Amino acid sequence: MVATGGDEAGWKACTSWSPEVLATSAPTVLRLIEAGHDPVVVDDFSRGTTAAVSRVEELTGRHVPVHAYDVADIDMLERLFDAERFDAVVHLAGVRTAHTSVARPLHCYETNLTTTFTLLRCMAWYGVPRLVLSSSGRVYDAVDAPAHEDSPLAPIAPLGRAHLMNEQVLRDVAGAAEPSLRVGVLRCATVVGPDPSGRLGDDLGGTTRGLLHAITQVAQGRRDHLDVFGGDYPTPDGTAVRDYVHVTDVAAAHVAALEALDDVGRPLSTWNVGSGRPTSVLSLVGTFEAATGRTLPYRVLPRRPGDAAVSYLDVSRAGEELGWTATRGLPEICTDHWRWQRRNPEGYPLAATPETPWRGGVGHRLRLLQGAENGPFW
Repeated sequence: MVATGGDEAGWKACTSWSPEVLATSAPTVLRLIEAGHDPVVVDDFSRGTTAAVSRVEELTGRHVPVHAYDVADIDMLERLFDAERFDAVVHLAGVRTAHTSVARPLHCYETNLTTTFTLLRCMAWYGVPRLVLSSSGRVYDAVDAPAHEDSPLAPIAPLGRAHLMNEQVLRDVAGAAEPSLRVGVLRCATVVGPDPSGRLGDDLGGTTRGLLHAITQVAQGRRDHLDVFGGDYPTPDGTAVRDYVHVTDVAAAHVAALEALDDVGRPLSTWNVGSGRPTSVLSLVGTFEAATGRTLPYRVLPRRPGDAAVSYLDVSRAGEELGWTATRGLPEICTDHWRWQRRNPEGYPLAATPETPWRGGVGHRLRLLQGAENGPFW
């Protein structure tokens, strides 16, 4: 979650990073600072690291306040809202990967929805009038591509359904709160690519959580081959097709949406954020090989539950209303991933990590269960 707000002197901001998407959040904090805002970070650090915050400070020369809270803990978050005077929230906290949502649907629904409820309640108590939600293109019907903002909404996995529930909650609340609340929803495509500086990227503790991370591990010799899930989709090369958008462009879209909320004149606005270009798994492999000069052996495995054959977005509305468009293409995405991996082969350096906070009202350390992905926790 990034909460930010402002006037001509620059908006006060509160930022919270989701444990699934640290790369997305750190560049967002960076872009907020570059745009003249003052982000404050809230993170439970169950998957993240304070080293990322330190690198944002190094890149900007600015101090970034950090609070080790679970965004779903309403008691702790209320104290923060009471101590600060925020003008807006950019909500990035939540589960972001489809395979995690399929394996652990309760965790997905609880995390994605409870963080939204907690933020909305604190915003209502303290009169914070702007919210930007980082949602997902997985809310769309899997057969309607390219999907535009008015396309049918029929997600096929818990991740998309949780995001769609969040959107419906926000639509109802924004309608009831009109005109005292403005909400922007960004339906993001597949977000990839560390910051071009090579200083900010994903820190996943040696595990592989995404296609490009697996590709870079193969290129480094850490894995013998790449696993490609599904080779019999109705696509030109039989592999799944996605819309890959650079994390830096996504960060810029969040800032653009935030700064447009007061001008669009709607209680809730929705924008697609992606490259608008369909790319198959094997096309991505070929682009990475061309960008790095490495050969990537792979094997084709059966499809995974929750994966659509084709998913990419029509992003024309974001261009028309936000003046936003993706600037870094697939070659830049691959080059940036390779740069990050070579400069940071073990991820971020070791840093002092706060103890995983309690989730207020639940009575157990829910976040500690995240490491037990193969256990009985769903």
